[in-house]
Amino acid sequence: MRAFSLAVSLIIALVIGSAVRAEDPLQTTKTMIEEQIEAFLHNDAATAYSFAAPGIKALYPDKDIFFSMVKRSYEPVYHPGNYAFGRSKSIDEGAVVYHEVLITGRDGKDWSAIYQLARQPDGSYKINGVTILPNTTSKGI
Repeated sequence: MRAFSLAVSLIIALVIGSAVRAEDPLQTTKTMIEEQIEAFLHNDAATAYSFAAPGIKALYPDKDIFFSMVKRSYEPVYHPGNYAFGRSKSIDEGAVVYHEVLITGRDGKDWSAIYQLARQPDGSYKINGVTILPNTTSKGI
């Protein structure tokens, strides 16, 4: 009976530990960025727009307006030649998350895109802004 209780306790601990890791804000938001970049690469405006925070949606109230702005102002993010994640930082227990994405544009130029993601009242995350800088090496956040 004692062995059974120990086994059940171990299984519960593993399940809870997996759930906590699954909700890691750095991994969750990294996945969101990857999914948005994939949406850009497939010209899927609706999916790309779905990751935008309410403040971004207030500025660009329609997916097509948003998509046009990204194409015009964020070409390296819109259609990267290649990208990799650099440094990440979580602030206030995950209330705000920053990710550095190192991008080589299709033109061969290197860029650093700093994504800011904010936890929403429902606990989900949305992309609150991206700052893009010409760069050749990671400077950190």
